[in-house]
Amino acid sequence: MPANTKNRGTGFKIDSLTPEEYKSISKKHSPSRSTFKNCVSAFVVGGLICLIGQAIQRAFMSWFDMTVKEAGNPTVAVLIIISVILTSLGVYDKIAQWAGAGTAVPVTGFANSMCSAALEHKAEGYVLGVGANMFKLAGSVIVFGTVAAFVVGLVYAIFGIQGVHQP
Repeated sequence: MPANTKNRGTGFKIDSLTPEEYKSISKKHSPSRSTFKNCVSAFVVGGLICLIGQAIQRAFMSWFDMTVKEAGNPTVAVLIIISVILTSLGVYDKIAQWAGAGTAVPVTGFANSMCSAALEHKAEGYVLGVGANMFKLAGSVIVFGTVAAFVVGLVYAIFGIQGVHQP
């Protein structure tokens, strides 16, 4: 008899549960979550990540006499490096457990996802493990970004909305 069908003193077999019974039992044993607390922690951590990014950008502008536009790329690179280092040390995941969606700020969240996939599949080799699995997430993000840009461009074209032109 497989392990998942054994009667574990609960009076029923796991395979014989209906979806409603499973949901009821699962809800009873799941820890309750405060939506307000989750929203506040996500807001605070997401805002803190953005604040750190703003401070890094200001530092590039001050120390290297860059414009806002020139400081953008090195700021993103530093945020990615920080995210990858924190992921490699296991710190980013602990922050994410507490902050939830707050750590999904696009640049750092994406870097964390790719680094996590690379670390998880490192034992399978660099090409078939790290390379193949790290870019599974990247593909879906690139496709979503491309489709979203197309739809926004289509809406702009249909309604005759002109984009902002920067010199």
